[in-house]
Amino acid sequence: MDLDTEVVTDISVAENGKVVFAPDVIATIAGLAASEVEGVSGLSGSVMEGISGIFSKKNMTKGVHVEVGQEEAAVDLSINVRYGFRIQEVCANVQKEVKNAIETMTSLRVVEVNVLVQSVTFDEPEKPEKKKEKEKPELEARVK
Repeated sequence: MDLDTEVVTDISVAENGKVVFAPDVIATIAGLAASEVEGVSGLSGSVMEGISGIFSKKNMTKGVHVEVGQEEAAVDLSINVRYGFRIQEVCANVQKEVKNAIETMTSLRVVEVNVLVQSVTFDEPEKPEKKKEKEKPELEARVK
């Protein structure tokens, strides 16, 4: 086995104690990794997560459920996929990126990443007012 590609799952701290990860830490890593995959328009949580999100700041663990052991982690994600992207390809990329991010940052072994596609989203067409605002700086730069 090639030693360069092997992931070390032994979390040990010499004589100082042990390292334990809270589930929210793993969920945040998974949420950030998934949201950066091309074709993912966002994470999708339950109705209760949506209601609680109205009253609080943006939650990166929305739509993410994790189970964390001493050496392993399992992740369930609910995502929204942008229209026009191959859903199977997006999900495979999400699985790969989430697994890689968690294993790299924590040295936990990820045993599974389950992806639930909650919906397909469409990009909203730009309103004419926003187009004009974007063009103004270009016009001003040309005048100078």
